[in-house]
This record gives sequence, structure tokens and C-alpha cells, in this order.
Amino acid sequence: MKMSVKTLDGKSAGDVVLEPSIFEAEIRADIMHRMVLWQLAKRQSGTHKTQTRSEVNRTGKKPFKQKGTGSARVGSYTRTIDRGGQKAHGPVVRSHAHELPRRIRQLAMMSALSTKAKEGKLVVIDEAKAKDHKTKSMAKAFEKMGFDSALVISGSEIDANFARATSNLPKIDVLPVQGANVYDILQRDTLVLTVAAVNALTERLKG
Repeated sequence: MKMSVKTLDGKSAGDVVLEPSIFEAEIRADIMHRMVLWQLAKRQSGTHKTQTRSEVNRTGKKPFKQKGTGSARVGSYTRTIDRGGQKAHGPVVRSHAHELPRRIRQLAMMSALSTKAKEGKLVVIDEAKAKDHKTKSMAKAFEKMGFDSALVISGSEIDANFARATSNLPKIDVLPVQGANVYDILQRDTLVLTVAAVNALTERLKG
């Protein structure tokens, strides 16, 4: 699969051959859904918590004597049925992360890349570099190329000027190639890859 390479000025910069097994793979919505759930589960902090009976800040003194009152015996007022007591079966600090096989994660990434390619929303540029850090000039360049909502995946390092120029642009995200993920790819309308990103993703997903 051959695709033309453009510069940020919209000019032609040659062609690049995309690996069919990666950019023309079978689109599996179910696999991408599993991947997105896996990513979101890993992002959850899991710090929500209620106090257990031993942590409730109330006296541990026995409220009244065991026998002779005609009432049920009570050991303390930290029980779940007491006002200010422990919450029954409350949340505890835990990790929401779960396992997902590496092969499934690879299939999900290939499905996401193939989805953008099939929809005509995959653009390849020669490099993601800017002459200065001005947001205005970068906004004009993206407007000229028709990018309203886009994820730009560069090489292993993001150009400092490019990062600063795009930081204030709404719906424009920039990631290094090692940070490429299914959730961010699907979240934006257009996927913009540099030639270095194409080569790195091909090497990562091939085989």
C-alpha cells in the first residue's frame, strides 16, 4: 500500500509504502473495545475508600452493660447499623488493571491503524518539526491541511518547538511513537504519522 508523504506546508515529499498486514488488517471493533477498556482500567486511580470498623473515629468503650437492660447486647457504636459507624461492604483501595495478552493489544493497534487508513483519515508527513514555537503559524498550517481534530505521532522524540506550538491548539494531540495507543487514535478524527513513526510502528507490530 503506497501513500504520498506531505510536508507541514502541504507540499509533496515523496511516497512511503505501508505494510498491508498492519495498515490493511481486518478491522475488529470488539478487539479495539477490549483494548480501550484495558487502557481506561489502568488509568483508574482506585483510591476511593471508606473507613473500616477499626478506623471509625468513635470510642471503643462498651455503651452499656451486657445484661439486665432488656436491649440487645452492643459491643461498640462502630457497627454498620449505627449512625457514624462503618459502611457495609464499602470500596477499598485497589488496582482496576487487568491482564490483556500482548497479541490482543497488537491486533487492536493494527485494527485502529487500518480503520483510519480505510476511512481516508490517515496522513503521513515527512517530519513533525516547527521553525518556531508560535501557535498561530502552526494553526494556519493545520488549517491549510484540513486538520480540525488530529493526533500527531512523531518519532522517538518530539521536537520542542512543535510541542510548544501545538500545546494550545484544541483537539490536537502530539505523542512520541512509543506512546502510540488505540484510545488516543480513536479519540481524534485524523491520524497524522511521520515517516519515522510509520517505520517504528511497522517494526513494533510486524511478526
